[in-house]
Amino acid sequence: MIHMLIVEDDPMVAKFNRKYAERVEGFETVGTVENVDQAWTFLKENKVDLILLDVYMDDTSGLDMLRDIRKNETPVDVIVVTAADDNASVQTALRYGAVDYLIKPFEFERFEDSLKQYRRQQEMMQKEEQVSQKDIDSFLLHDVESSAKGMELPKGLTTLTLSRITEAVLAVPSPFSAADIAESAGISQVSVRKYLHFLTEKEWIEADVKYQPAGRPQLKYHIHPDKKERLKTFY
Repeated sequence: MIHMLIVEDDPMVAKFNRKYAERVEGFETVGTVENVDQAWTFLKENKVDLILLDVYMDDTSGLDMLRDIRKNETPVDVIVVTAADDNASVQTALRYGAVDYLIKPFEFERFEDSLKQYRRQQEMMQKEEQVSQKDIDSFLLHDVESSAKGMELPKGLTTLTLSRITEAVLAVPSPFSAADIAESAGISQVSVRKYLHFLTEKEWIEADVKYQPAGRPQLKYHIHPDKKERLKTFY
């Protein structure tokens, strides 16, 4: 479980951020504070893995706190969540190691993407004693090929449905059929087959023909081991 602290001086924004976080598996909001002084006190007394950090606060800027976190080598990661949309703020946040930068107002999907990406990084770092360049690239490089939102899809396909189907593909046991994915994702088999065909053409998954004792042959799919981490970036 990833323990998260929300540092936000607007109670309504803090409430929404907390509700958003509760919808993402693997995260627990262990506290909400209104300013930097309260945040430092909380960090001294509690285990925190990730901070959702506002920039504009009455006493001290969130960017000043981020700078001090790095200066003091405090073992915590930071996602900046702020209305600050100027280049200087973004550059400062990234320079001092923010793992992401969310500009208010934002949609839940963008917030969810940020937390899921962070969760994948943590899972990989905890499981592997050594990491390959491919592992690192899977979450440091946000190229067109590795992101459903940046993909040019064939006519009739949407990134939202691709994300839902990809999540189902990663959840069901292999080998799986179009019917398995349709049931898991709540999408018609006709639509599912189009997306599975697309993923097969892209070589993200592989298809085999299984001959039945009676009736038509059935396509069964499985994920290539080298593609699993990349598929996770699709949702």
